[in-house]
Order: sequence, then structure tokens, then C-alpha cells
Amino acid sequence: MVINMAAGASEAELQHVIDRVKECGFQPHVTRGSERAIVAAVGSGGSRAALEALKAAPGVEDVVPIAHPFKLVSRQIRGERTRVDVGGVVIGGEAAVVIAGPCSVESREQILATARAVKAAGASLLRGGAYKPRTSPYDFQGLGLEALKLLREAREETGLPVVTEVMSTQDIELIGEYADMLQVGARNMQNYDLLRQLAKCGKAVLLKRGPSATVKEWLLAAEYLLAGGNGNVVLCERGIKTFETETRNTLDLAAVALARELSHLPVIADPSHGTGRRDLIAPASRAALAIGADGLIIEVHPCPERALSDGAQSLNPEEFARLMQGLTAPLRALAAPLEMRIPVASERLNRRSVYSV
Repeated sequence: MVINMAAGASEAELQHVIDRVKECGFQPHVTRGSERAIVAAVGSGGSRAALEALKAAPGVEDVVPIAHPFKLVSRQIRGERTRVDVGGVVIGGEAAVVIAGPCSVESREQILATARAVKAAGASLLRGGAYKPRTSPYDFQGLGLEALKLLREAREETGLPVVTEVMSTQDIELIGEYADMLQVGARNMQNYDLLRQLAKCGKAVLLKRGPSATVKEWLLAAEYLLAGGNGNVVLCERGIKTFETETRNTLDLAAVALARELSHLPVIADPSHGTGRRDLIAPASRAALAIGADGLIIEVHPCPERALSDGAQSLNPEEFARLMQGLTAPLRALAAPLEMRIPVASERLNRRSVYSV
């Protein structure tokens, strides 16, 4: 249930509602807006009838049920869109953010060269895999701690905050010492033990959608993070499995728009994994921004043909620079559901307040 406080409700009235929600057997989550506060009563086993009676409490405007199983992620709880700060870069603001870097950190020369190139082209964050979940046990699995140290060196030189994947609960603390944002890969989207621990890690989390997950399942995975106390969550659409065989995955652009309509969390797109084809990354990137994505995550490698993983879907630095230039070209504005018209890509990328690092 959502308890909408009236504009001008006093702190004493708000505290009374919070206390009463606890008495009813629910956990209160308070969101303070510019004019009023909202109290979300989350949990099961409590008295819904007692909550509904709060309509009569002083300072309460209305009590309404939450329409979706994901409670804290829902836009019913938070009317304003969430902005996630990652090392000084804001995701979910007025400008799109581009995260770029190699699938895997392979060497000092490789990651530093890539970091310098993507920074020069205009990327805001650096991605790079230290621990890699691979389909085959014989494929390159990442350099582990050595890669984390190299990512930190790249951040110190370029100033780009670091995004890297965490696969195991036992690695959260270690990776958190080196990375600014922890990524939950598609294979781990429903690893609930991992999500529960990440909810307490104190770091922003990039949550990728699983290849066979519905949008509801994706948002419920995010609910684990918010319910555990971590509201700094960014959703990432990275393509789903379909009957199509010409692409690695099918980039679900409708899911980007739907997730932004159902949730207040920022949503970015991964055209590299979403297509698996370097020749499709540029058009898929433009399409994602046009439909309202808050950013992109793109794989870049100094020499894709020599990459130890995902070379076929990686851009070289020159191709990435051309892509970034192309993203500032005017695109036809599309109508966004409910809230506003989506700014064209050039507007989203050129608003310096968020995009510049």
C-alpha cells in the first residue's frame, strides 16, 4: 500500500503514519518529494485493513494499493526519476551516459589504451571484466585481482569511474575496493543470494536483464536490491533469446520503454550483447537513445580480432569515436509515454551538467 501524505503535512503526522505502518506489520519506506512525502508499506502478513484505515489519519491525503508485485521499484512509490551517481557521473539525468571498454581486461597495455581512447571519444565510465562467466570452462575466465588493479590504474589516469562484474558473494568486498559500480551479469540476474548481499554493499549496481527474463522478473530482481536498502540501481537491457539466428540476442527496445514507464530507475541499453554484431551497434545505439534509454554500455577493444572474448561485437577505438560523433546527429523525437517527449539524442548527449566528467 502507498500512503500519500498531504502537502504541508507535519513531521509529527508523518512519524505517526510511519509508526502505525510498523504496528500493522509492514516495513515503511519513505520517499520525500519537493511538496509532499509518500510512505510505502511493504511486506506480507500484516493487516491491510488497518493500513486502509490510515485514510482517516491526520496529514494523510489517500491510501492506494500498489498495482505491481515490485513495490519499491514502481513509479507509484517515487514520481520523480531516480538519479544514480557513480563516481561523479549521474545516470538517469537529462543527458545520456556512455559506458565503454573491453569485455575482458587482458593486459595493462590493452586496458590503458582503451581507457584513453574511450575517454577521448567522450565516454563517461569505463567497463572491463575482471571475472568472466563463460559458457565453456575452457574459455578465458578473466585475470581476477590483477585486472582489478589495472582498472584502478586506468581510473587514476583517465578519471573514468569503473564498472565491472561481480559473480560471487565472496568477491563483493574485494571488487568494491576497486570498482565504482558493480555489475550483475545476465546469468546472475536471479541469483538472489548475490542480490541480497549487493543490497548491503554500499555501491551502485548495474543490473542486466537475463536472456530469458520477462520485464516483471527483471524489475523484481531490482526489488531485492531496493528492499535490502540499496536504491542506487541502474537497469540494463542487453538482449533476450528469441528464434532469430542472425544476431547473438534480440535487443528488446520495447522493454527499455516499458521499464522506464513502470519504474523510476534509470534504464540503459547494451547494443553490443543485444546484437552481437559490430555493424549493428551504431544503429541499435541510436534507436535505444531515441526510445528513451538513459545511456549505453558498449564494448571497445584496441584490436577486436585479437580479443580474448567478444571480439565480434567489439568496436575498435576509431569506430567508437565515429559512433560517438554519430550519436550527436539530430534524430526524430519520439513521444514518450505519460511523462514527456523524449529529447533527441543530440540533446541528451550535449547537456553538460551530467554528461561532462
